[in-house]
Amino acid sequence: MTTHPADLTHFDVLIVGAGISGIGAAHHLQANLPARTYAILEARDAIGGTWDLFRYPGIRSDSDLHTFGYAFKPWTGDKAIADGPAILAYIEETARENGIDRHIRFGHRVVRADWSSEHAVWTVQVERPARGDTLEMTARWLFCASGYYRYDEGFTPQLRGLERFEGEIVHPQHWPEALDHAGRRVVVIGSGATAVTLVPALAADAAHVTMLQRSPSYVLPLPSRDPIANWLRRIFGDRRGYALARRKNIRRQQLVYGFSRRFPRAARRLIRWVNAKQLEGAAADVDVDFKPSYDPWDQRLCAAADGDLFRELRRGTASVVTDHIETFTEHGIRLRSGRELEADLVVTATELNLLAFGGIELRVDGREVRLPETVAYKGLMLSGVPNFAFSIGYTNSSWTLKVDLVCEYLCRLLAHLDATGHDACVPQLDGELETRPLLDFRAGYVLRSLDAFPRAGDRAPWQLAMSYDADVQTLRRGTVDDGTLRFLDARRPAAEPAPLAA
Repeated sequence: MTTHPADLTHFDVLIVGAGISGIGAAHHLQANLPARTYAILEARDAIGGTWDLFRYPGIRSDSDLHTFGYAFKPWTGDKAIADGPAILAYIEETARENGIDRHIRFGHRVVRADWSSEHAVWTVQVERPARGDTLEMTARWLFCASGYYRYDEGFTPQLRGLERFEGEIVHPQHWPEALDHAGRRVVVIGSGATAVTLVPALAADAAHVTMLQRSPSYVLPLPSRDPIANWLRRIFGDRRGYALARRKNIRRQQLVYGFSRRFPRAARRLIRWVNAKQLEGAAADVDVDFKPSYDPWDQRLCAAADGDLFRELRRGTASVVTDHIETFTEHGIRLRSGRELEADLVVTATELNLLAFGGIELRVDGREVRLPETVAYKGLMLSGVPNFAFSIGYTNSSWTLKVDLVCEYLCRLLAHLDATGHDACVPQLDGELETRPLLDFRAGYVLRSLDAFPRAGDRAPWQLAMSYDADVQTLRRGTVDDGTLRFLDARRPAAEPAPLAA
């Protein structure tokens, strides 16, 4: 595919976001539809999305890189659970090797996109803060690869007495580069994946680290190295060995998730047994500090690479406290139980904020698209919104497994439009549909924001599948013209959206 001049403003596809999803989408377009033109619009000044933004100590993936990596790009690192810099280097290498980096426009923030049925084109308003101007671009398709996290701010709950605290407070999403935690008493507020990652990383140099949690999460030790995957790579080579390891790990994820959902009590007992073994000699109470109130996979399980969290608890360099915050004091945090935790540094690992499609304002033929009034089609398009696609990964498996399938389907759909001579397509609801939240996930950061997201339906193809096997059948092998997509030509307006059932 040819390199486009920097001043070109019309493309077949505009991709929003240069993170792992956006780079993957660009590769699929180049490989499957080399005649299509595209550009990637990235609001920040670097490739990588989450993996460039988050810089807190110990940041890593909680999925193995044989499934979190791209299907087309073997992960050749020795560690299957890799740190943030290694993942960022992998994404950058993918972009550089495939010439994708030449198609990225940094400092381009998409704020609004207007669809015209008359011309079958999106007109996209782009802010360029570094230049102090705005730019108008047009595209046949808009692909939103921005994920669903809000990048400019994390979530911090209302904490009483915060202004009294004389120490330092930081959110992991905005970790200062010069922050020195060595020799300091640190309290990490939270019990999710970020806290589970931060605590052992900080404990290596801090005077002591306390993980203060209101309620526990499921935490399982996982080896950072996959000896079978490394053996397969040595025997079969990078590409074939990677493919075999990927297939193995997909099946393992499916078995663990399926067992946990089908036999939640047995899964609880098994996880408790593992935790109890890991906590032998530690001051933590497995039935207080590692006993969640929900079933496994109601929320995502946290991974402790090589059992590092449990190791620091056994060493006494870290501890877990399960309690509620009463108030901050000058020198720490007083808990509802009356206990006070002294701290020099408090890290609010209190989850993230969500933002649908990066906050882009969408309009179709002058009509504002109200996201909660739309329904997701196959988890990648919106009812009543032509030539718009997005990527949302799995919550019960590796994010990129879903992204790869979504991008494969998008290329098949574009090829179908080329073959039939149509200009556009739109998922069309036929009558009323009973809807439910798009993400069937009980994590607090999800529940806080779902009202601002599209909905999901109670039947296919309006469900957001969380099954890799089901998505393979639908997105990779299923027919494109399934009777739900309406194919359009220029000057034929999109239909008014159908009503939704509550």
